[in-house]
Amino acid sequence: MDRLQAMRIVAKVAETASFAKAARHLTMSPPAVTRAVAALEAAIGARLFLRTTRNVRLTEAGSRYVAECRRLLAEIAEAEAAAAGQTGMVTGTLSVTASVLFGRIHVLPILTDYLDAHPAVKARTLFVDRPVSIVEEGIDVAIRIGRLADSGLTALRVGAVRRVVCGAPGYLARHGIPATPADLKAHRIAVSTGAWPSPEWRFRDDERVTLHPTLDCNTSEAPIAAALAGWGLTRVLHYQIGPALADGRLRIVLADHEEAPLPIHVVFPEGRHASAKVRTFVDLAVERLRGNPVLNQ
Repeated sequence: MDRLQAMRIVAKVAETASFAKAARHLTMSPPAVTRAVAALEAAIGARLFLRTTRNVRLTEAGSRYVAECRRLLAEIAEAEAAAAGQTGMVTGTLSVTASVLFGRIHVLPILTDYLDAHPAVKARTLFVDRPVSIVEEGIDVAIRIGRLADSGLTALRVGAVRRVVCGAPGYLARHGIPATPADLKAHRIAVSTGAWPSPEWRFRDDERVTLHPTLDCNTSEAPIAAALAGWGLTRVLHYQIGPALADGRLRIVLADHEEAPLPIHVVFPEGRHASAKVRTFVDLAVERLRGNPVLNQ
């Protein structure tokens, strides 16, 4: 089997995390996929995947190799399109990840506009409130909220968001407005385990308060709903409650004690070698997110 086809197979196995699924996508038999990967591993002298009966995941060497495979395959696709007289046409499948609410509110409208502008592109989203490995999960672009760890990824800052404590005016009228973070211990607190698993809330000047939430939810939306209903207080990223703040259904408390805002970055792996689909989407996402007043107060 030629090296280019083997690279396509390896990239598909990495994307699907399954030899069988890769085989279905490529209209090949599973044994043929297995043989192709084994032959490539033998040729380059490195193991690309760790295989168990339950899952398939990339080794460290495999992550680096697959990233290069994707870059090379994208460049070849662009060269072929140019040779066919389709210069400037963006093609392929674009994979984008973000947290659930940020993805739905801010990323999805950008992505659908992008697809309208580039009809030859397909897209898939991974909107989840958990860490996502860009390379291992086959992601092209990630929108990340929070401080980034050092990595070989390219990151473009596009804004920032505040982490705020909020409640409904009715609740605050009945139970009082906390004047200091320590006052939160006297209030009913709703949290989202998926988004903020720690019972310790940090504030400005490294002030910390350990809380014992009365309501622990598995989604980001549920604590907001509880606060809107006047049940108690919650802590969220301010973009999540923008409409409720604007129309007065929620109020921010302890604003003078907030930590520094969390940065927002558009992150992608290939840097200047990014494929056309990545470059064009990143350009649009950066422009739109930087121009969003909610994220750039």
